[in-house]
Amino acid sequence: MSTVQRPDVASSPTRSEKTRHNRRRRESKASPVPYIFDFDLTKGILRSKLIGRVTDEVLKDFFRADADYVVRTEPQAGIVDFSETTSFEVSARAIGELAKSPLVLPSSGVRRVVIAPPHAYGLMRMFEIAGETTRPDIHVVRTAREAWAILSVTNPRFEPLE
Repeated sequence: MSTVQRPDVASSPTRSEKTRHNRRRRESKASPVPYIFDFDLTKGILRSKLIGRVTDEVLKDFFRADADYVVRTEPQAGIVDFSETTSFEVSARAIGELAKSPLVLPSSGVRRVVIAPPHAYGLMRMFEIAGETTRPDIHVVRTAREAWAILSVTNPRFEPLE
């Protein structure tokens, strides 16, 4: 397991981000990493974010929470955004287990894009490759711009999920 710190990113959202997005937060038992879930009803896009330190347990907990929102919203597409994480302390074993786990909505054809900054990119690419049979519609990119291009989306309008 490798640990990479990102000193250039704050460990929690700014006050304006909290106010602007009025986001719902979930906290892991292992670490106070907020999970942010919001939805663009017009385009049917579920966006989920992690902020702060990510570990094996945090990522597994996030997957369970994300699955609940997938069932509730039945999205046409999804974004999982790691760009605001400060460290990514996830083992290759956990990545492999999550990549091979069954989908919540089997054979749904939902396109999912993972935005992975440099400190998470390698392991998320491993997730993409290991999950080719269970998650053939997943793409790992480095920026939000790339994610929106893959989904052919401009000007998404997200509302917080409760």
